[in-house]
Amino acid sequence: MVLSFEQAGELLDRMAEEFPPEFYDELNGGICLLPEAKHDPEFPEEELYIMGEYRNSGMMGKFINLYYGSFAALAQQENWRQEDWEDELYGTLAHEFTHHMEGRAGRTKRRHGNEPADLVKYP
Repeated sequence: MVLSFEQAGELLDRMAEEFPPEFYDELNGGICLLPEAKHDPEFPEEELYIMGEYRNSGMMGKFINLYYGSFAALAQQENWRQEDWEDELYGTLAHEFTHHMEGRAGRTKRRHGNEPADLVKYP
């Protein structure tokens, strides 16, 4: 089952309301659902998708991008159900909020990987 962009956006809006207001402190660019798929450049195309990103880009501020096309591609490949969409969207949003909160705590420089243990403070 592949949700439409609008359906995924409505689901994401409902989920975003479940997070505490403190999570939005300094997230001045909010949460954006973008229509495109984003491929991981380190892998062959369509082998690994980037589902979301936390960005801190100076003039543009701090924001979370989620890539609808990446979710839709996996939903098509893996024959997702509604529950899969809910799990994947919520899990990705929570993951990106984790990066935001780590950044606010000063843990922003990555050595490698994507786990909190792989983060180190800037000198």
